[in-house]
Amino acid sequence: MLRLYGPPGTTADALSFSCKANQVPRRPCMPRKLSHYDGAGRATMVDVSDKAPTKREAEASAFVRMSRNVLRALPQNPKGDPLEIARFAGIAAAKRTSELIPMCHPLPLSFIDVTARVCENGVAIASKVNTTSSTGVEMEALVAASVAALTVYDMCKALDKGIDIEHVRLERKSGGKSGPYERLSEKPSPAIKRR
Repeated sequence: MLRLYGPPGTTADALSFSCKANQVPRRPCMPRKLSHYDGAGRATMVDVSDKAPTKREAEASAFVRMSRNVLRALPQNPKGDPLEIARFAGIAAAKRTSELIPMCHPLPLSFIDVTARVCENGVAIASKVNTTSSTGVEMEALVAASVAALTVYDMCKALDKGIDIEHVRLERKSGGKSGPYERLSEKPSPAIKRR
């Protein structure tokens, strides 16, 4: 049986996104059902064997909020350059997404990029992942950004255990049956520079 996680009385319809008839969104309407469940409500891997491989891209971001004292200490970190190590960790993590997320397919990734840049109040992380495959790379981009953010935390936690990891989110994706998606937000993540 499918269990819904939310406030008491939450229904599948309450968790689904629907578009208004006259609304022209920058992202397509989302499907009204979860794809990783079979008819009996059991979790299952989606069968993508009948889908043709297409070029797919995804971008994700995360933000590591920290004090100015920790930011000033970044260049003197005795463990090494936290931003460069975070980049490497994010790239390595994207390659192992299917080992971490049970229903993800192992994918032939053709490109992975992770950037980490110092901002006034923390470190902005952005990831981009490409493939030509029969399923998307959103999870690979999200895992890359998440692990890069966790690595920054690990490299700096000796100075402050109160560092926050915020706004781990998908920013953009293209390719596949569901079409393009771009995050709609009044305030873009500090990790993404809009084109």
